[in-house]
Amino acid sequence: MSERAGTSTAEDEVVGMASDLIRIDTTNTGDPETVMGERVAAEYVAAKLSDAGYETTYVESGAPRRGNVFARLPGADPGRGALLVHGHLDVVPADPSEWSVHPFSGSVEDGYLWGRGAVDMKDMLAMALAVARRFKREGVTPPRDLVFAFLADEEAGGFSGSQWLADHRPELVEGCTEAISEVGGFSLTLPGATGADRRFYVVETAEKGISWMRLRARARAGHGSMVHGDNAVTALCEAVARLGRHRFPLVMTDSVREFLDVVGEETGLDFDDDDIDGAVAKLGGIARMVGATLRDTANPTMLDAGYKSNVIPSTAAAVVDCRVLPGRQAAFEREVDDLLGPDVSREWVANLPPVETTFDGDLVAAMEASILVEDPGARTVPYMLSGGTDAKAFSRLGIRCFGFAPLRLPPDLDFAALFHGVDERVPVDGLTFGTRVLDHFLRNC
Repeated sequence: MSERAGTSTAEDEVVGMASDLIRIDTTNTGDPETVMGERVAAEYVAAKLSDAGYETTYVESGAPRRGNVFARLPGADPGRGALLVHGHLDVVPADPSEWSVHPFSGSVEDGYLWGRGAVDMKDMLAMALAVARRFKREGVTPPRDLVFAFLADEEAGGFSGSQWLADHRPELVEGCTEAISEVGGFSLTLPGATGADRRFYVVETAEKGISWMRLRARARAGHGSMVHGDNAVTALCEAVARLGRHRFPLVMTDSVREFLDVVGEETGLDFDDDDIDGAVAKLGGIARMVGATLRDTANPTMLDAGYKSNVIPSTAAAVVDCRVLPGRQAAFEREVDDLLGPDVSREWVANLPPVETTFDGDLVAAMEASILVEDPGARTVPYMLSGGTDAKAFSRLGIRCFGFAPLRLPPDLDFAALFHGVDERVPVDGLTFGTRVLDHFLRNC
């Protein structure tokens, strides 16, 4: 059986398994009291792997119901470093009243698979699961060991998932030297310099650091009816407003510069530093993601103050979601402190470092080759993710991490808006395309 013809089983399975996974509600609120937990989804994955002949390891990562599953497929050369193929089972909350299709239906309509997790990232889980099952059933031996990992808690920083596993169970990824996961390998279509559209497949080689920061102001409590010049709420809100409106300086990292150079070469767009924001805006839906990698960001997300309408409280607090470029942490903190002033203190709720690698080597060549088999004439290009992934945990174990979850997308689909958005969905033919690409890639990695 030819390689291409033999993928039919994996392609047939992938949509059904992605739909099954979406129907398993793994909502992660970030609150241990209300989090759903990933156990049911992890048990589903373990059963699918066991059915194909794998020995699986199930681990609860520091808290009940926070399920993780690992399976290893031996490769032809045990002396080579293993490749880690990882993804997270949890999803962010979704309000059904806002959606066109119920977010946990896993429904297939109008050529799309709908539901929370369709792109973040139960699509990739299903692709990896389908290919893993096919390899085991058909006796495929990859060139190196493959470690498949299905993980908990990525949507809340991985502290009850990959971070815990890196600290307490690193032997589960022993021997892994490289890894792939979300958010990369998807297509971006732009008008070419000669008039014909050009299709790029962006591979994540870097991601910003995550610094969740709590601000606090303290002052004298008092009666709401009186003149009161020392108000914690006022001090906090003024500081939050300064920080939220602040524009951090432009910093051009290697991964962003390489992305802009390649796209500029192919499209004729001029990414001049004098108007780089205007040029990036022409990239369509991905512009928000790329634009956020040009500088640090600090977005206020939560406020907490007071307990009664006629009482001026003695304390007020806020949480700010900060995303920091590689090499910028110290300068970022100095800038934040200047903006906050002396009346507001800060502390880190979480501080996860950025991740960055180069766009070269045999693994990158295998990614490009697997894309070109299915989409000749396309071009792969590195980029930086404005968010964060479980790569933050695995990179500190010395693993070189990439985002490569291949999808071919319709040119008019605003893909970036689907992450954590309403009506999250993935094209069915994009899923089957990605399964074929992943199959080819894992045979040649």
